[in-house]
Amino acid sequence: MRISDVRIRLVAKDDSKLRAVASITVDDCIAIHDIKIIDGNDGYFVSMPARKNSKGEYKDIVHPINNETRSEMMNAILEAFKLELAKEEV
Repeated sequence: MRISDVRIRLVAKDDSKLRAVASITVDDCIAIHDIKIIDGNDGYFVSMPARKNSKGEYKDIVHPINNETRSEMMNAILEAFKLELAKEEV
């Protein structure tokens, strides 16, 4: 698997822990949208797209199957996020 593109849209809401929404393209052939970057207690983390079920619980609708893929996706998304933040500071 190769992440061929990462796009970040920063979110400027002071009352929310949501900092950005990302979209990635995998192998130049599939796009995954609505990946959230959250400012958590231990730093930023990535939340995969989810849908609320009839019981009110959120379930991921797209997610990596193994830790290697999860790590690769998270690193690519967070790196692009940090670059986008640096652009905003200038």
